[in-house]
Amino acid sequence: MDAYVVIGNPIAHSKSPEIHAQFALQTGQAQALRYDRLLAPLDGFAATVNNFIAAGGKGANVTVPFKLEAHALADRLTERARLAGAVNTLSFDDAGIVGDNTDGTGLVADIVRNAGVALAGKRVLLLGAGGASRGALLPLLEQQPAELVLANRTHARAQELAAQFGGYGQLIATEYAALSGAFDVIINATSASLAADVPPLPVAVFARSTLAYDMMYGKQPTVFMAFAAQQGAIVRDGLGMLVEQAAEAFFLWRGVRPETANVFRSLREQLGQSQP
Repeated sequence: MDAYVVIGNPIAHSKSPEIHAQFALQTGQAQALRYDRLLAPLDGFAATVNNFIAAGGKGANVTVPFKLEAHALADRLTERARLAGAVNTLSFDDAGIVGDNTDGTGLVADIVRNAGVALAGKRVLLLGAGGASRGALLPLLEQQPAELVLANRTHARAQELAAQFGGYGQLIATEYAALSGAFDVIINATSASLAADVPPLPVAVFARSTLAYDMMYGKQPTVFMAFAAQQGAIVRDGLGMLVEQAAEAFFLWRGVRPETANVFRSLREQLGQSQP
C-alpha cells in the first residue's frame, strides 16, 4: 500500500486521516493506500520526512508548526507554494521533494463551489497579512475579482504583500481604519478568532449580501462570524476549506479528484454544527 501521512506537533487532533480515508473509499483506492498521523519532534522535522521517504512514503501533508520548514526542505516548489512562502503538501519522486500549498485553492473551492459565491468581478476584502493570507492571495487573484483589498493592522506589512503579488492582479493594501464601502466577500485570515477577538473593522464593510468567511472553525461560530452576523452578513467557517485543501492534495498524489460534499457533511455532524 502507498503510504501518506500528516506531519505536525501536536498531531493527535488532526482530521486528515479520516478525510483521506473517505476519499480513498469513494475513489476505489481504500486497498491501495493508507494515511496516518506522524508526530515530528519540534527540532526534527527534516529527519522525520527523510525517514518516512526512506521507508517508502509517497507524500505528506504538513501542519503547524512545520509549514515554513517544509518550504525550505523542498527541492522544487510550485508557483503557489513559492509565493505563499509555506508548504502544506509534499510529494516524493525520483527527483526529490516537491512542495506545494493547497490552502488557498481549498479556500476558493469552498467559497465558489460549496458556498456558491462567485469571486469574479466582485469586491473582496482579505483580513491579515500573515501566512494564511500569503497562501490565499494567488488563488484569489486568479479568480479575477474586480477589487481585492488586503487590510492589516500594520500598513507596511500589507504593502509588502501587495508589491509581491501586484503582478498577478489588482491588489490594494490598506489599514483597517481606512476601509470604506461594503464588500461582496470578507475573508478573515487573521488569528484573532483564536484569541476570541475581532479585527477592528468598520461596520460599513458589511452588507446583507456579504459573505463573511473565517478560515478558523470549531463547534461554535467564531467571534468574527458572530460579529459579521450581527451586521446582517452571511457567515461561513473554514471547515470546508480544510476538506477542499485535502481534496486538492489527494488529487496531486492520486490523479483523481474526490467528491467532498459527503465528507464535509460528516465532519459538520461530528462537530455538532448546523451551519450550511
